Amino acid sequence: MNPIKNVSKVNVSSPTLAGALTACIWLAAGALILSFALRFSGMQETSLPMSSLVVHGCASLAGGFSSGKRSGRKGWYYGGALGLVYAILIILIGFLSVNAGFSSQTWSLLAIVIPVGSLGGMIGVNLKK
Repeated sequence: MNPIKNVSKVNVSSPTLAGALTACIWLAAGALILSFALRFSGMQETSLPMSSLVVHGCASLAGGFSSGKRSGRKGWYYGGALGLVYAILIILIGFLSVNAGFSSQTWSLLAIVIPVGSLGGMIGVNLKK
């Protein structure tokens, strides 16, 4: 049997796509932490909407950071684009899964993830190796 000499690596060339993947990973980790906090601590379900906005903000910041670092320039642009793509993805998932329409929480999500994604992109561009 011949061993595999070259294993191809997955390389995401688009900064926005790489940031969206990073944001989704952070969102999954945040949702897991929130579910454990809800189950094993005294956290009430009434505080869940605000906590989920914090998780979305952290995910957008991490995705914007990844997007800006990968692009190397125009961090605010790539981070903001990531925030918009992330928000559209979250709104689409909410609409398709539970038939959630536009509400004040949707506008709050947009108002948080786009600027925070831009901030993450600016930080990502300015941090060099």
